[in-house]
Amino acid sequence: MSGAHKHEHTPANFNSAFAIGIALNVAFVAIEAFYGWKVNSLALLADAGHNLSDVLGLILAWVGVFASKLRPNSRHTYGWKRATILAAFANALLLLVAMGSLVWEAIGRLNSPTQVQGVTIMVVASIGVLINSVTAWLFMRGGESDLNIRGAFLHMAADAMVSLGVVIAGALALWFGWAWIDPVSSLLIAAVILLSTSRLFRDSLHLLFDGVPWQIDPDHVRHYLEALPGVVNVHDLHIWAMSTSQIAMTVHLVIPEGHPGDQFLEVIRENLHEKFEIEHATIQIELNQIAHGCEQ
Repeated sequence: MSGAHKHEHTPANFNSAFAIGIALNVAFVAIEAFYGWKVNSLALLADAGHNLSDVLGLILAWVGVFASKLRPNSRHTYGWKRATILAAFANALLLLVAMGSLVWEAIGRLNSPTQVQGVTIMVVASIGVLINSVTAWLFMRGGESDLNIRGAFLHMAADAMVSLGVVIAGALALWFGWAWIDPVSSLLIAAVILLSTSRLFRDSLHLLFDGVPWQIDPDHVRHYLEALPGVVNVHDLHIWAMSTSQIAMTVHLVIPEGHPGDQFLEVIRENLHEKFEIEHATIQIELNQIAHGCEQ
């Protein structure tokens, strides 16, 4: 009967951050892979492989942002906003596969550890700390509100920590001659990254199946709607993510006294946005509750 909508939300522009981050990391992957091969360091090669997966991850995230800005049409009435969720999910899968390969290689290297050049490892990994820290900083401001950007930020922040771990491993190999520290540090790197990736994987999979975004308590939304003047029943309440930064909601409100008017709907829309960060709300007013087959 009536609806309230909001379409004006415009995500922050991270094009420069993506371009700079990808360029810096491509250059570093080449440097790290070369010196990892030259000094026979699994830790450097593993970190280079992970950085390469992060370059692919940044590209995926950037493509997701671009696709989400494509205009809706008659066949895709919401547009391509869900591309950012798919990009976040693909990023998580990419990291999990990369870390599985790293763990397999590190376990094999533990059985036959080889000596590595600690100074070279420390210098190259220190460059990685700098590059990854700068890249993570570029995405920091969008990490809290956008899962796709948070995925990019987590990758870069994790890489900075990983590179720092490689620096420490190189120092231990240099000072104490511990050949086993290289594969062990690789296993620790994998553990850190798997921990940081597990939440990204869980959140993106949850949103792919139209789960209510974690920052919203659906019971609080229902209680707010039930407390509105004249509302005697709330049903068919659905909340889902249109993208990693936009949330949608549909609901039926039963108001026997009659339609409350457009101003009433506008107030609800504004409150849903301010209280729950719901960007796109569609509200149907019913004078009498109608039997529906879609009950939450």
